[in-house]
Amino acid sequence: MCDLIAVTNRHLCKGDFLDRIRLLVDCRVPKILLREKDLLPEAYEELSHKVLEICRATDTKCILHNYVDAALHEKADAIHLPLQTALTEKEKLTAFSHLGISTHSIEQVRKAEDIGAAYVTYGHVFATDCKKGVPPRGLASLAEITAQTELPVYAIGGIHIENVRSALAAGAKGVCIMSTAMQAEQKEIQKFLEL
Repeated sequence: MCDLIAVTNRHLCKGDFLDRIRLLVDCRVPKILLREKDLLPEAYEELSHKVLEICRATDTKCILHNYVDAALHEKADAIHLPLQTALTEKEKLTAFSHLGISTHSIEQVRKAEDIGAAYVTYGHVFATDCKKGVPPRGLASLAEITAQTELPVYAIGGIHIENVRSALAAGAKGVCIMSTAMQAEQKEIQKFLEL
């Protein structure tokens, strides 16, 4: 089974956002990364409270993003951070049992290891509309990263059902999906979990 992280983006979401979260939970997506980084901290905390409430009654882990204080207030056990935020907030991170770090190089992966990350995301691996005009890092680069760390590496950026196997073959523990997670029908999302 492909280890899957569904990354949220309200602006891409078809229909009601919380209904989409419920659909992901119904699909038995293992992890949802609530990555609404355009929200102000108070609004993010309010939204995270609702999403955590949906996920806590299920096997789906809700990973909060970027807003460390909001995650602490909500007693979340999992957080995902940009590397710079993790370095700045390092003393607060012991409160979380599950820490993920976004990385873009082996040097950043090494820093994530030092901080005590449970996993890293690496990308963007494939071309994606989220990074228009920025060349993807590619599968060779992903394979290089996965060969040099014991941490689970999740490929992110331009992931579709057609390229998942190649990311896993390059050593990724799993993949992150955003557009598919926010827009696809249930059966399409479940195809990722059947790999």
